[in-house]
Amino acid sequence: MNNKKTKFNTWVTGNNFNPRARLRLFCFPYAGGGASLFHAWAKMLPDDVEVCPIQLPGRENRLKESLFTQWPELLQHLKIVLQPMLDKPFAFFGHSMGALISFELARLLRPQYNITHLFVSGCPAPQLRYFKSPIHQLPDAEFIEALQQRYQNIPQAVLQEKEMMALFLHTLRADLTLVETYNYVASEPLDCPISAFGGLQDKTTSRDQLAAWSEQTSNTFTQHMLLGDHFFLKSAKNYLLQLVSQCLQSVNYP
Repeated sequence: MNNKKTKFNTWVTGNNFNPRARLRLFCFPYAGGGASLFHAWAKMLPDDVEVCPIQLPGRENRLKESLFTQWPELLQHLKIVLQPMLDKPFAFFGHSMGALISFELARLLRPQYNITHLFVSGCPAPQLRYFKSPIHQLPDAEFIEALQQRYQNIPQAVLQEKEMMALFLHTLRADLTLVETYNYVASEPLDCPISAFGGLQDKTTSRDQLAAWSEQTSNTFTQHMLLGDHFFLKSAKNYLLQLVSQCLQSVNYP
């Protein structure tokens, strides 16, 4: 392995330590996103759930660290740094790129650990090929234009600040390299329940693409469509967390 840090306190952020927790919920952000997205979630989830936001290198408090662009390296690092925290039942939540990461990490861990629940959000099922042309290698101007057309959610403050935009593009290119070079390998379905969430106005993930996640579990599958575009997890956060809470409260764990 290279010189990337593997201390779990740099990977799991927030102040949500909960000694009463019976279950840990690890949360994985979308491309270009950081762990701060999940810092307020603990207040809206059951008291016995410990929220563990995952901070990938190259953003927020890890801005100066090298970014990952290769799946095997990223997944092996995550396996190592999270193992000390898998001493309790756990679930994963991932949005967009985070959904792919959480799914592949669940498959990597299953010989040793059984994930309690997998929540996937704003992401087509992994066995479906992406039909959009890759954009991660485009020149900056074309890259920005493609991002705006696809996601329509780049803050104007970022677009107008050259230094901030340069950092944002560097992180986003690395993350989209992961997304656009993802290669699904067929395997046995997970034996945990999967809940899939989509935005009714999300142009990146259709209802049918989301429903195809049902093929990835031998357990129960539920699908929920929420108001909002690709970033509905912000605009419809309250309803989303109500649904997540209901699932976690129904789990029979020790």
